[in-house]
Order: sequence, then structure tokens, then C-alpha cells
Amino acid sequence: MAQQGGATTIDGLTFTRYGDDRLREECGVFGIFDHPDAAAITALGLHALQHRGQEAAGIVSYDGHNFHSERRMGLVGDNFSKPDVLARLKGRMAIGHDRYSTTGDPLIRNVQPLFADIDTGGFAVAHNGNLTNALTLRRELISSGAICQSTSDTEVILHLLSRSKKRRIVERLVDAVRQVEGSYALVCLTNDMMIGVRDPVGIRPLVIGRLGTSYVLASETCALDMVGAEFLREVDNGEVVVITDEGLESHRPFPMRPARPCIFEYIYFARPDSIVAGQTVYDIRKRMGIELARESAPAADVIVPIPDSGVPAAIGFSQQSGIPFELGIIRNHYIGRTFIEPEQRIRQLGVKLKHSANSGVIRGNRVVLIDDSVVRGTTSKKIVQLIRDAGAAEVHMRISSPPITHPDFYGIDTPSKKDLLAANMSLDEMRDFMEADSLAFLSVDGIYRAIGLDARDNRAPQFTDHCFTGDYPTSLTDYGGEAVPRQLSLLAEVG
Repeated sequence: MAQQGGATTIDGLTFTRYGDDRLREECGVFGIFDHPDAAAITALGLHALQHRGQEAAGIVSYDGHNFHSERRMGLVGDNFSKPDVLARLKGRMAIGHDRYSTTGDPLIRNVQPLFADIDTGGFAVAHNGNLTNALTLRRELISSGAICQSTSDTEVILHLLSRSKKRRIVERLVDAVRQVEGSYALVCLTNDMMIGVRDPVGIRPLVIGRLGTSYVLASETCALDMVGAEFLREVDNGEVVVITDEGLESHRPFPMRPARPCIFEYIYFARPDSIVAGQTVYDIRKRMGIELARESAPAADVIVPIPDSGVPAAIGFSQQSGIPFELGIIRNHYIGRTFIEPEQRIRQLGVKLKHSANSGVIRGNRVVLIDDSVVRGTTSKKIVQLIRDAGAAEVHMRISSPPITHPDFYGIDTPSKKDLLAANMSLDEMRDFMEADSLAFLSVDGIYRAIGLDARDNRAPQFTDHCFTGDYPTSLTDYGGEAVPRQLSLLAEVG
């Protein structure tokens, strides 16, 4: 294992670390079949999913004769709003990908969709998720003569597909994904079809829409809204949908298992206007705030969200507690990672680059800060100090999710257990670390109540909630405990 700067390399795979204390999700996927403006529609869909990945974006299209690929570092709007780029992406079908990496160097060769020529024709794949046996499979493939062109776990799927002895491309894809573990929502493009695949427990999201006569696949319904598509349904866990000129076919090649979608889609990752399992994410986040207030509302004068993700829960908390809601923290949306990287003396300004206290709301008041999660706790500590410096009489921290006590291996860049605040400190110790007057988290039961379920009811649908409970829904072949972590944190403190 080699470490240099903000990245660590294991077996040729590089895991990037970024200098903040927020959760990050791996990526967003989008695809459209049989539309005259396929590439432009895909670019719009990726723009709606930009919150799921800001490192890079790519689109692959097919014009009936040739595949066309454009992959770029940076934001969708900076790269795919140019007419000459879209003009090169010819064809009536296209798939796209927003990337935020948990595995692979931040280099153009790892930007998706990945494309390969195999004996049945061209094949492109966009992947949201993280494979928990990718390193094991990669070693086996390389030892048998495979040549890897990227350091992305997604490339493993292409190799397994190309080596399959099955005849039809759909059968070969199923044969490939049967060999992988972990989380995956795939959107694939061939010479004559678009394919969507969701892992057997449905950890990562994938939805189906329709734009006129064209089918659309996307990570979230907000992407359908962006392009004016009608939401049809979610792709079920373990389902393979095949879209051709004949329409949409559904295949279920995996043994039936209960769905275990990622609970963090509700807490943090999905855009508030997206619909998940028939409910708007915004409403669920408000209900998380309501449940949190029922469990632990202190005597206070003002509710202040930590923007932007804490806002819906803070509204719900205010409504339930009767304490006024105010925007006591103003977020600067124009500070990017590249600005704060170069100089240590600039990095040390820390939270003030991104957040400013609205002192007129804060001064002399007992303030309740609402955030959606705590990972390392370093940002929480800085914001508590920011509010104290603005003249708060008291600062109470409330978190609208349970304590994160276990790392994630499915595409969220939580650090290893030794770096998770709640895994190493008691509630009182965490409060003292943050220098808050009080600290409380929403309970696991509370978060299930907010979604409309009872966590103790064995008949109720359960979620992938291992970050709170330690209940991992799949095998973790590449992870020998945490002595040699395989998916490394992107949350290491800068400096």
C-alpha cells in the first residue's frame, strides 16, 4: 500500500481523499433509447444528477453504425453545454454518468461510461455503486492474462462480460454480475438495446421513465423531471430491464431476496424533489426533523439549519417544537475544492470559507443547530465555534440521523471505523469534542418512523442501514476486517 498526498494506492487502485467532513456518493447514471436528441437529453439528465458526482462526467452514444464517446473532468454544464461536443455525440440512443470516485484515480481513463468492443459488438456501461469483491476479481483476471485499461472497479464487469460463454449479450451481462458482490445500478448500451440492472437487494437506486415513445433510465426521478419524462416505476431489486425497438422486457435472473435500499438516499444523497418508493425525499426529511424534535427538543430560541442538507429537517423540527426557524448560517456556494487546495494558510480558514454566521439571528439566543449526519465531527466542531463567535448564548447540536458507527463499502466514502466519531466516543464525549451545550441524534426507530415503518417489525421493509447498525446486506470479500481497508476514506482532514 503506497500513500502520497491525498491518495492511497492498493494493488494499482487509487483511493482519493478530499479535505472535508461530508458524506459523498459515488455517481449518477442516465440513459435514453430512441430519441433524436439523445445526447442533449442525456446531458440535461446528468445536470439534474450533478449532486451525485462533481468530479467528472461522460456520455456515450450510438448512431446505428458507430459508438461516440465524450468524457470530461469537471461539471456537466462546463463540458456538455457546447454545441460542438453534443454534435459529435450522434445517434438516437445514449447513456451518461456523473462521477464521484470511491475507487480509481481522478483521471480521464476512469471517467465513465466505460466502453469496449467485444465479439458481439460495442458495449458501454455506466455504474453507480461499489463492488466489494472487485480487487479479488481484478487479481484473478490479471493473473489469467487480462489487461486493465483503468483503475475503476466497473472495468471488472466488462472483463467478466467479454469472457462469458453465454450466447446472448443479456445472458452474458447476467453471467458477469452474478460473479460480483456489493452495490450496483447499471445502465448499459449495445448496438441495439439499452439495459438497466439493479443489484439483488437494490442498494443503489434506478428508475424507469418515458419521454414520448422513448424509454429513460435514471438514478432519480429529478432527472426525469428535468427532461420532461413521465415516471413509470423503479427498477426492482435484482431486475434486469432490456429496452429495444420492440419495447421493454423485464427479466429476474436472481433468486428473490427482500429489498434493502440505502437509507442514506432519504437522509442525504437524493435531491429533495426526488420521489423514492412513492414519497418525496423532502417530506421524509421534514418528518425526520419532526421525530428528532419529539425525541430531544431542548429549551431554545431559534432553530438554525446547517445548509443546505439540514434545511428540511430543521423546518420539521421547528414545526414540531414551536421554536422559530431562521437562516442563521449563510453558505457560500462558490467555494470549490480547487480554491482551497493550494495553500495551507488558506486551508486553515476552514469552515469560514463555506459558511458565515448571520449574527443578527444568533446573538444572545439559545441556538439549536440541525444537521443531517456527523462523520468525523470536525465540521460540526467548527460550526459550533462559528455560532459561539457570533454571540450565541447556548449552542445545542441535533442530528437528524443516528450515529454513524460503521463504515460503508457500497459507494459512500465514510472513513474507517477508527476515524468515525460515534464509533470511538460516547455521546457525552462527542458533545465535549464539539464544545456544544447538548448533543442528540435521531434514533434508528425514529428514522424508520419518519419513513413510515417500524424498525422492530420483521414484516416491514428494511433498509441498508449498516452505518448505524453494522448489519451489512452482502458479503465483503475484499475487506479483511479493517486492518487493510480496501475502500478508503475520501474525508481525510486536509493538513
